[in-house]
Amino acid sequence: MSEEVSSAELTGLAGRFEAERPQLRSVAYRMLGSIAEAEDAVQEAWLKLSRSDVSEVRNLGAWLTTVVGRICLDQLRSRASRREDPLPEQDGQVRLPDPVVSGLAALDPVHEILVADSVGIALMVVLETLSPAERVAFVLHDMFEVPFDGIAEVLGRTSASTRQLASRARRRVQGATPAGDADDARKREVVEAFLTASRAGDFDALLTVLDPDVVARSDGGTLVPSVLRRGAGDVASQAIVFARFAKEGRTVLVNGSPGVVSFADGRPLSVMSFTIHEGRITEMNILTDPTRLAALGLTA
Repeated sequence: MSEEVSSAELTGLAGRFEAERPQLRSVAYRMLGSIAEAEDAVQEAWLKLSRSDVSEVRNLGAWLTTVVGRICLDQLRSRASRREDPLPEQDGQVRLPDPVVSGLAALDPVHEILVADSVGIALMVVLETLSPAERVAFVLHDMFEVPFDGIAEVLGRTSASTRQLASRARRRVQGATPAGDADDARKREVVEAFLTASRAGDFDALLTVLDPDVVARSDGGTLVPSVLRRGAGDVASQAIVFARFAKEGRTVLVNGSPGVVSFADGRPLSVMSFTIHEGRITEMNILTDPTRLAALGLTA
């Protein structure tokens, strides 16, 4: 945008951008799995917009979505080159996406927007296993219905190759995303039964709500060991041990599905999300990283 642009024009452009901000946040969150990085990507898109001549742009929302897609692609490629985020099934460090928590007394407006169109943590974990190009193609096309021609511009590929990327990503997502029950009331009952049994140290009761092949991932950040556990017996034992440290556990919504936030002395200890299939917990994703928990602004 030229330096001669009037303040009134810039104000009008800012208003149009704010109307698109919720959609752009949703796109960036699904791309990056980080609330803070998603917000940074959206702000960078605003800077690009404020410096661009968009007088010939017919669809500002589509233009901005393309810009955010490019920004997120660069971020994802940078992560891959640094190898800072291992895949969820790798041994060692486990990196989970940021959870979007609702159901507590206060919720940040940014989180409210994300919750309104949330994607489950289990799916977000699978998205972490895609290559940067696959993730961009899948998110833009399958989640936001961006045409392949537009995605091809973001990726610097042909429409045909972009279609193939999205198709490959779709197969991987469908093959790796665990099946889950749809009845939220029933899922809440299972989560509450898990919470009650953990507090009581009731090993047998935990085994009744855990699938025999349950998988539990724990992301403790850089200072706390991260763990990947498999099997109902191992997961139940750890749930009982952890419950001793948590003085309070509250049922909430984590990315729109029943989950648990645990507190000790008013400080959040964990955010737990669950995949429940046929009345049993098949997958648990647990964020215990104190730095990331503090950034979520959760209060007892």
